[in-house]
Amino acid sequence: MAGKKKESSLQTSVTNQEQWEEMLNTKGLTVVDVYQQWCGPCRAVVSLLRKIKNELSDDLLHFATAEADSVDALEMYRGKCEPTFLFYGGGDLVAVLHGANAPMLQRMIVEELAKEKLVLEQGGERKVVKDGGLVDNENREEAEPPQHSQNEESIIVPASKSYTVAIIKPDAVAHGKANEIIMKVQDAGFEILAHEERTLTEAEARDFYQHKAAEACFEDLVQFMSSGPSHILVLSHIEGSASVIPAWREFIGPADIEEARQEKPESLRALYGTETLFNAVHGSEDSDQASRELAFFFPNFRTASVMEQDGEEERVERTLALIRPDVARENRDEILAQIQKSGFTVSLQREVMLSEEQVRQFYFQHVDEEYFPTLLRSMMSGPVLALALARTGAVHHWKNILGPPDIDKAKETPDCLRAQFAVENEPINQLHGSASPEEAEREIRFFFPKERTLAVIKPDVMEENSETILEEIRGRGFSVTQLKEMVLSREMAEEFYKEHREKPFFSQLVEFMCRGPCMMLVLTKENAVEEWRAMMGPTDPEKAKETSPKSLRARFAADILHNSVHGSSSGQHAEEKISFIFGDISTDAEPTSDGETDDTISDNPHHSNPYSPVTGRSDDQITN
Repeated sequence: MAGKKKESSLQTSVTNQEQWEEMLNTKGLTVVDVYQQWCGPCRAVVSLLRKIKNELSDDLLHFATAEADSVDALEMYRGKCEPTFLFYGGGDLVAVLHGANAPMLQRMIVEELAKEKLVLEQGGERKVVKDGGLVDNENREEAEPPQHSQNEESIIVPASKSYTVAIIKPDAVAHGKANEIIMKVQDAGFEILAHEERTLTEAEARDFYQHKAAEACFEDLVQFMSSGPSHILVLSHIEGSASVIPAWREFIGPADIEEARQEKPESLRALYGTETLFNAVHGSEDSDQASRELAFFFPNFRTASVMEQDGEEERVERTLALIRPDVARENRDEILAQIQKSGFTVSLQREVMLSEEQVRQFYFQHVDEEYFPTLLRSMMSGPVLALALARTGAVHHWKNILGPPDIDKAKETPDCLRAQFAVENEPINQLHGSASPEEAEREIRFFFPKERTLAVIKPDVMEENSETILEEIRGRGFSVTQLKEMVLSREMAEEFYKEHREKPFFSQLVEFMCRGPCMMLVLTKENAVEEWRAMMGPTDPEKAKETSPKSLRARFAADILHNSVHGSSSGQHAEEKISFIFGDISTDAEPTSDGETDDTISDNPHHSNPYSPVTGRSDDQITN
């Protein structure tokens, strides 16, 4: 029978065997969407195909739809509801994709087009494949469908890219919304780095949500998440290095569906969720959870830059370096220069006085050693300089530069740092390095624990500069773990600034803060309080322009009252204000020292954090 030759300029419509054979004679690569008459072509991928066509602008790339019910060659696809895409080059089947896996479809189109152009240009042979859908069930094991499983090979992503794990849950998949959601995700500027459709076993669901085991809904959650297929995605930003986690959580909306519909009506949960348990989508809460979830679903996913050196792969990572007091006093600048010369970036730095308890916590594995009293005395004799160093293979390279922990053995390699900066008559070495990447992260957390701070974007900059400020916050490595836009009532503003009630500027401050919307943010990062205060700059914008010209207040604040942003001056103060604005929300951050809000129209010092004990072995055997 005759059918429409063209459905649109994008896809050729094939509705009979004659048109099918004509299509097979088309020069180049043709991607065919095979569909059943009752359900029609896969509309969810049309915008993606148009995007690919526009970006590639290649006359050798063609798209078609083919009705399985009326094309004899597609008889074996009849009665199947799964979207199927067949790739043809020179009349031969060269690849097959089952399911509307948008990122995989895009990847395969690019790859197969390149292969077909190579065949046409250089006269090579096409690799012809068979599809299990075209053979009898008895012979399926003999079919050779192309393998495009993203879990079979390592996926390497630059260390500069942040990522999060997203799940389109069984409720949304069951309602046929998965492809629609995936298109919205891509249209919103998220990059899908990996994608897999799978049905969790009950054991997998229980393991994945073990952190919720104490909650009343845990068993219902396990049963729900193992009730049908989910789509597991790894997301990043297409552009920029800002953290994707808060952006994704903002995009999906609150976990509670009613709250999502009221506060974020355009969010995914508001659009596709039906109740809190069946809320359509999942997103990692923070970078630590994203790492755990990534390892759970995609164990071969590589999240660091890779380089080949001496035949070994090395990854961008961090290590902890300590410069002990005896050499920190006189040689710190020289050591820092050698660190920089060796290709390290100092990502975190802090000079601290350690208590006996803190030294014992950090070096707990050495407390019974004969040399420990000497180590204890050295570590408490003055400020210790703690550094988080980053580069490819940081742990290995820093240990090599340091030399042997045994000071006598170190002196046999006079160029190593422990030999260069050995202190006369001291049996211990003067520089510390982590023994492994795992230990490095524990030790870094000891000196630079993750903490939360409250940030406020004030009414004077909300309209014109709030998005710029928010983008810069994320660009500086902060995770925006909570965000709320609100207009403070006078009562709330007075309570928020209650410590200034007796100050002469109190009434002006309250009136200013009530005059328009503010953006309330919970920022999470190592050393978050200090780093946010540094990013804001001095309270007085005139002073900020002199001392911190790139700070937010130097660039956006009008005067000492209208100074654009607010930040807590201490961990304790941050926790109090976070609780006041957001209520009780969970945190992994450690509270820090006491202090007041930074809006005192003067500078307030921020004290160092308390330290947490670490576990594991250290390479610092200290002595001979």
